[in-house]
Amino acid sequence: MEIAVEEMSPEQEAYQTVGARLKARREKLGLSVADLAAKTRVPTRHLESIERSEFDALPGQTYTLGFARSYARAIEMDPIEIGNSLRAELADSGHEGYQAPIQNYEPADPARVPSKTLAWTAAGIAAILLAGYAIFRTIAFGDATTAPTKAPQAVVSANATSASPNASTRVGTVVVTATDNVWVKVYDAEQKRLYEKEMVSGDSFTVPPGANRPMIVTGRPQALDIKVNGKAVPPLGPADVTIADVEISADKLLSRAPDPAAEQNPPPLKTGPVLSN
Repeated sequence: MEIAVEEMSPEQEAYQTVGARLKARREKLGLSVADLAAKTRVPTRHLESIERSEFDALPGQTYTLGFARSYARAIEMDPIEIGNSLRAELADSGHEGYQAPIQNYEPADPARVPSKTLAWTAAGIAAILLAGYAIFRTIAFGDATTAPTKAPQAVVSANATSASPNASTRVGTVVVTATDNVWVKVYDAEQKRLYEKEMVSGDSFTVPPGANRPMIVTGRPQALDIKVNGKAVPPLGPADVTIADVEISADKLLSRAPDPAAEQNPPPLKTGPVLSN
């Protein structure tokens, strides 16, 4: 026996939070939170936090908006309208522009968000290791001032000469072009926003050449065509899997590009098992 779900009027929806609207639509479609998590690759705890408007439990505004758009897309609601409504709700509740503590996200599965405790613990361990390394260098190389000064200069000069040709080949213009509707945010190492938009097919963005480690976050990497000096680079991640903190400087993108010489002269096939990294 099917249970009819009464449709809400626009006036009723206006008084509901974005999370409540998403939940109502999900329940109308007969989907569980687990079903949505499987479709969006967003953990159930984040989906439930969005439904309850528990923004402090979510990893920053950028991810909150991205998760909500993925949720809306999975239940056939307008992701742009949901994103705009949620941004207004965040502003009204004092969460506009809020950021989570600095954390390391895996590009292949950014939904695996470390807890605040884990992030601070990792930061503390890193500080201890850095201090230990500084002490080690002080002890091990404390007498370096008595060594001749010319030899180190010669080494630096040689390294600079050998590195110069490689560095020059890494300079280029990075252009990001949408091949379908896709939300994109580009920011630098200081979290300064360089670009944020719900792109449509044909929209493009040129990364500022002087940007400090420009990085990207998006939920549909397959909808982006990225080129360096007009040359396409491999996709930034699997289809419909949210990526974040992926550097898109010319240097990093060119290092991802396949070697043309290797493509023309592929190595012979091996008969043994192939081990992947």
